[in-house]
Amino acid sequence: MDATAPQPRAADLLAWYDRHRRVLPWRALPGEQADPYRVWASEIMLQQTTITAVKPYFERFMARFPTVEALADAPSESVMQAWAGLGYYSRARNLHACAKAVAEHHGGRFPDTEESLRELPGIGAYTAGAVAAIAFDRPAAAVDGNVERVMTRLFAIEEEMPGAKPLVRERVLALMPDRPGDFAQALMDLGATICTPRSPACGLCPWRAPCRARIAGTQETYPRKAAKKTGKTRYGAAFVAQREDGAVLVRTRPAKGLLGGMVEVPGGEWRADYPLGEALRDAPLPAGWRRLIAPVRHVFTHFPLELTIFVAALPLEAQAPAGMRFTPFARLKEEAFPSVFLKALEAGLEGLQRH
Repeated sequence: MDATAPQPRAADLLAWYDRHRRVLPWRALPGEQADPYRVWASEIMLQQTTITAVKPYFERFMARFPTVEALADAPSESVMQAWAGLGYYSRARNLHACAKAVAEHHGGRFPDTEESLRELPGIGAYTAGAVAAIAFDRPAAAVDGNVERVMTRLFAIEEEMPGAKPLVRERVLALMPDRPGDFAQALMDLGATICTPRSPACGLCPWRAPCRARIAGTQETYPRKAAKKTGKTRYGAAFVAQREDGAVLVRTRPAKGLLGGMVEVPGGEWRADYPLGEALRDAPLPAGWRRLIAPVRHVFTHFPLELTIFVAALPLEAQAPAGMRFTPFARLKEEAFPSVFLKALEAGLEGLQRH
């Protein structure tokens, strides 16, 4: 570490934040008390998802479930439908479970310490720190990707992530001022707007003088990360069946597992060695299935997926197999389709219209 460089001061970051803080729908305005429910819900939504994508979902979600009690009382189908399109659907199931726990065991009030927050479903170290700091002004470290980037550059931390997380937390806590909530949000804003992954605006940074990585000219090399391992491409089939009245055959996936509790068009298992030549064995019912030429591709966190789409037009009297249902065309938008099945559905319906 460069002994001649000045030490970073929380006061410099807070002074910058007071001038440049972002206005976000879940963030309290200066002088206002943060709403723990909105802080918590936004932090869950923002996991692995950008602010741009979350904003409209958050506002619709709050309009539909304005309080934690309203969310706790809602049917799971309504919660999943409101979440559809945001991805990482275990978050929605955990969100609902957590709301129920807060309503049933805490009188509708979120606990105000990291330790007690960690006991709630779906709340890990980061979310507990963020809610404790932002909603209750507790001196807690909320270490997300933005904070990891800021702190590893500021102190030139060479250890690879995620192994460096404890050291990053230690550095955050060592700098903690008497405005923990503002400090947590200031770190997030600095990483999101100034200390960006590529081409950081170091000339505008309140910590440019003490930043070890900037001094060395190596800021874009932090944080250090191990090479990502990409899973093998998996393959599968999706069957889009539409009756004469426009209704489409769908089913709800099991509650546990990938995309649990979401709605899908029927299909088979996704495997690297999926036998496409035998795909019709996975068809939900006998029909004149026609294979579309172009597959649907989707990338999950751990693997890419390629779905071959089969379509069939069914007579009006067709009955749904056990565990499935026909949803009227006008009500398809009310179903909790994740984006991969929206792609499959759209491709299938377009294929049916062409014939």
